[in-house]
Amino acid sequence: MHIAQLSLPLAAVALAACAPAPVPAASTVAHPQEVFWQALSSHCGKAYAGGLASTDARDADWAGKRMVAHWAECDETRVAIAFHVEEAPPTPSSQAVGRIETSSGSEAVGPEPSWNRSRTWIVTREGTGADTRFTLKHDHRHADGEADAVTFYGGTSADAGSASAQDFPVDAESVTLFTREGLTASLTNVWRIEVTPRGSADARFAYQLTRHNDPTRLFRVEIDASAPVETPPAAWGW
Repeated sequence: MHIAQLSLPLAAVALAACAPAPVPAASTVAHPQEVFWQALSSHCGKAYAGGLASTDARDADWAGKRMVAHWAECDETRVAIAFHVEEAPPTPSSQAVGRIETSSGSEAVGPEPSWNRSRTWIVTREGTGADTRFTLKHDHRHADGEADAVTFYGGTSADAGSASAQDFPVDAESVTLFTREGLTASLTNVWRIEVTPRGSADARFAYQLTRHNDPTRLFRVEIDASAPVETPPAAWGW
């Protein structure tokens, strides 16, 4: 073979080495906020049971009670989760009159436990992609549907969070409400929601409260989101 014939493939290699590298395709990795919202929304229409997971003595009245989280309403920008808490069954003395008023205002008739259906967690989202932020608000109602004096408090996420958890530091509106109602311990509240998608291994949901000014404060409810339960009645006022 002639030397001239060998020079052609060598020239091709040289040209290829000088050619610009291909431009990489745009990243298709979803932002943490998008993954979080997809996980939260995946449970829409479902109800799951759980209970208190923390051991703070200040929450002794919550210990051992059955709890149900029901994804009651969902759309593209809002998820409303009704939080039902079983009350203690009436005592024998109260059964004599057949009706009692619990400490939370819910009523019980006969020997069956009643349920407090006063709480609904509302998560909304604004923005897109990396700019997405979430807001958590607590809708508290009485059994007649009227709003409680302390309602619609919460906060907005301050950063991207993660795909499985978002934190909600108390907002200025809620600080004003808590101050007005004398709830000074709540002025540094930080709420957290943790969630994994429906159908994932050990799917779970958690609601948590901590406080910046009190490192000992921990209120945490954990829900088994892998095993749906019967849909409860609507939350009060919904």
